[in-house]
Amino acid sequence: MDLVPALEEPLKKVVGPATAKVMAEHLDLHTVGDLLHHYPRRYAERGELTRLADLPLDEHVTVVAQVATARILKFNGGRGQRLEVTITDGSGQVQLVFFGRGIHKPHKDLLPGTRAMFAGKVSVFNRKMQLAHPAYELLRGDGDEAGETVGSWAGAQLPIYPATAKLESWKIAKSVDMVLPSAQEAQDPLPPSLRDGRGLIPLPEALLKIHRPHSKADIAAARDRLKWDEAFVLQVALARRRYADAQLPAVARRRKPGGLLDAFDAKLPFTLTDGQEKVSKEIFDDLATEHPMHRLLQGEVGSGKTMVALRAMLAVVDAGGQAAMLAPTEVLAQQHHRSIVEMMGELAEGGMLGGAEHATKVTLLTGSMGAAARRQALLDLVTGDAGIVIGTHALIEDKVQFHDLGLVVVDEQHRFGVEQRDALRGKGKQPPHLLVMTATPIPRTVAMTVFGDLETSVLDQLPAGRSPIASHVVPAEDKPHFLARAWERVREEVENGHQAYVVCPRIGDEEEDPKKARKKAEEEATAEKRPPLAVVEVAEQLARGPLSGLKVEVLHGRMQPDDKDAVMRRFAAGETQVLVATTVIEVGVNVPNATAMVIMDADRFGVSQLHQLRGRVGRGSAPGLCLLVTDMPEASPARGRLGAVASTLDGFELSRIDLEQRREGDVLGQAQSGVRSSLRMLAVIDDEEIIAAAREEAVAVVADDPELERLPALRTALDALLDAEREQYLDKG
Repeated sequence: MDLVPALEEPLKKVVGPATAKVMAEHLDLHTVGDLLHHYPRRYAERGELTRLADLPLDEHVTVVAQVATARILKFNGGRGQRLEVTITDGSGQVQLVFFGRGIHKPHKDLLPGTRAMFAGKVSVFNRKMQLAHPAYELLRGDGDEAGETVGSWAGAQLPIYPATAKLESWKIAKSVDMVLPSAQEAQDPLPPSLRDGRGLIPLPEALLKIHRPHSKADIAAARDRLKWDEAFVLQVALARRRYADAQLPAVARRRKPGGLLDAFDAKLPFTLTDGQEKVSKEIFDDLATEHPMHRLLQGEVGSGKTMVALRAMLAVVDAGGQAAMLAPTEVLAQQHHRSIVEMMGELAEGGMLGGAEHATKVTLLTGSMGAAARRQALLDLVTGDAGIVIGTHALIEDKVQFHDLGLVVVDEQHRFGVEQRDALRGKGKQPPHLLVMTATPIPRTVAMTVFGDLETSVLDQLPAGRSPIASHVVPAEDKPHFLARAWERVREEVENGHQAYVVCPRIGDEEEDPKKARKKAEEEATAEKRPPLAVVEVAEQLARGPLSGLKVEVLHGRMQPDDKDAVMRRFAAGETQVLVATTVIEVGVNVPNATAMVIMDADRFGVSQLHQLRGRVGRGSAPGLCLLVTDMPEASPARGRLGAVASTLDGFELSRIDLEQRREGDVLGQAQSGVRSSLRMLAVIDDEEIIAAAREEAVAVVADDPELERLPALRTALDALLDAEREQYLDKG
């Protein structure tokens, strides 16, 4: 094989260097195969128009619509002129505006009655939807003129591609025409028996039909087939990982009565919830086997995951091993260390005078520790004095040696790739058991996809003593007096001896290059859209205005670590009454006395993120209050999202809403980008049956032929997927 296979041919040879450069930079497409797998996001029918009423704000969209009116308006005392064009689809109208010298061509082209594809970014101006300076491509009548623009699309379905401002959908379509012939050479990863058994069309045919369908049936057949590819290759990767894990040996760590764990349980001031008992039993059963446990523990913020993990760590220490807990950031590692030492009391004072007889040492290890403290920590690990160690990824470094590592607990797995897990495995005499914790509620199908190599346990009840949180949307633009009332509510909470958070989307002291700042200001002025609210400015306005007289402080990610700690300590101690912060408080800040949270520009946060933020209040005995402030008009999708967050505290329900609202490409959010990059067609929520079926098929294939020797095309597809995944992890470090 000296020739480059057709699908690995670099795009620049086929579509030319300029287009290839934009495709590589903005769409991450590099080869002919990449472009063939860049599927249309949806299809517009030749005769039909797009639903303009449902356009998402702030996103780059492509629509097919008809020009209703076009007029030139003068402003600036007649010196400037702009062209305003209204386009319609029967369901709604959107305004297009063109400024300055750029108005002559569109004025000539966009006559009333003309149909075209338009691409641009949706904004709101005077409370109306608009596209400023959209690119457009005229759609000529079906029969007339040989100059039919989109001539190559013979069918009734016009493909609309995920596009960027630099490269419109119709230009991508023209490039796809150039690479389509290569689809004939696509290697089919599905075993023929599976394909025939499930009635799926061959891959080359699916690629042809997805890009140039003649009918809706073509699209459906192609989608079914391409979804299977993604689900199956991914599930084979996971099945092989589970198969390999199941072959590994591990030291069984059985619960020993009368040890550290029993001493800990005896001094707990409350009883464990049924959920905690059930999950603990699953974990203890896994730890007692001679293959490494691989378990995912899901639970809402505050459902008591740390308690369950700590009891597992204590059981391992009782059985003579060490347990390590990995946190994504130093701040979180320090918090876990503090809270675990607090929960254990004198049981964490092993080796110290006055320590309890069953005690062990709980050691912290982070990258920024001083040399002496670090030396001592490393010594505690290698001698086995420290039964429990808590740290950041610094724990994985070569220099760190354990006496006998039995269990690794990873907090917030999605920042922790397979590579890191492998590095940790090498630390034990045999691979350690692994428990992964996440506070992001994950619907079952996503758990099967992203964490498919782990068994799952769920903690779904809140421990006794946690209070309910009331959430309300505050429409500041429609009802300004609601916002005034929100600040009164914050005052009331403070007067009752409680504290409050105010969360903003940005920091506000960004040093911008003046050119960029000017351009941004101009854009925002034309769209009448203000920049997102900033911590620094909001804190000043509150301290001068509605919250004057209260002690208000600021917290954000660009502060020095010591300053951050000092601010957090003052807030935790109750000296600060209102903390104005960015999302740095999203993870792990625990101040039970904080009862109110006001989230400014709440529409700029994701559903799961709002839910995580809200989990910071109502952590004590007093009920929590969360106010979601927004300027978005009532009918907008953003308001709908906020309404959903306000109406339920069930994180699983919200994670479903979140996934349904996100676009295909972002299904797994940041979860594990390696996997994300491979899911183009699979919509994780809707395709539950396919994922479950693919998982069964994959398990059977792997059990029968673990090395996939009889399925070379599947091996190739798998290697490509794993390469992409590995790159992603290495990037993340």
